[in-house]
Amino acid sequence: MTKILDGKTLRDLIIDELQEKVKNLKVKPGLAVLLIGNDPASEVYVKNKILTCHKIGFYSEQIFLSADTSKEEIFFHLKRLNKSKKIHGILVQYPLPKKLSHLESEINRFIDPQKDVDCFHPINVGKMFLSKDNNDKIFFPCTPKGIIRLLKHYQVDVTGKKAVVVGRSSLVGKPAALMLCNEGATVTIAHSKTKNLFEITKEADILVVAIGKKQFIKKGGVKKGAVVIDVGINQDGEKIFGDVDFEEIKTVAAAITPVPGGIGPMTIAALMENLFLAFERL
Repeated sequence: MTKILDGKTLRDLIIDELQEKVKNLKVKPGLAVLLIGNDPASEVYVKNKILTCHKIGFYSEQIFLSADTSKEEIFFHLKRLNKSKKIHGILVQYPLPKKLSHLESEINRFIDPQKDVDCFHPINVGKMFLSKDNNDKIFFPCTPKGIIRLLKHYQVDVTGKKAVVVGRSSLVGKPAALMLCNEGATVTIAHSKTKNLFEITKEADILVVAIGKKQFIKKGGVKKGAVVIDVGINQDGEKIFGDVDFEEIKTVAAAITPVPGGIGPMTIAALMENLFLAFERL
């Protein structure tokens, strides 16, 4: 029977652990979220992050700016947050509005690396790629960190296994491949330009899919007994679908994450762990 890797259960355990750590603290870890524009999905993500902060007992600030805000206003707020003693973690919710998208790299470099809980600053990215141990007290990107936490919680041993990551983004694909390598897996990164893609995915003992296409991976592209991690969030009408065809693949996989309820909750849990790490270090 296929095991469902439930991210909600582990998220709740992590929240309980963090609640215990902060309940007697006079100063609470503080998160600031900057949302520019009115992207509906981004608004939901920000709401969930803030609600989780409140549930744990963290302090939070939300800054909402219009899509036609100026560069100067954005960096005015970031400068203030960099200096604020109440704020230990800063994140700018992406994607930015189209006319501001060229600022993404500059924003990532401007945020204080000690408060960069998303792990976008070049210093933190460098530390991550130099690391050989996922237990290092450094920031790891939230989604890949959530993937590793979920695999360990369900005692999925990746040592010596063949892992295939479909997707090469700096947010998920590349760091997920690095973290799986740190765990002892032999890792292949595949993507939209990969030839014979499904032949490669079918060789994977651990398959991580983060390509952003609804139900892209079907049963024929998955090895029997594989562990499948679906990072995709694709909205179609009122329903949300992953990057893999869950109903098909659960008939062949040994374990699989649901969408929603798998990696999504773990991403927010990992963010909260990064925030507490930033608090401890500042």
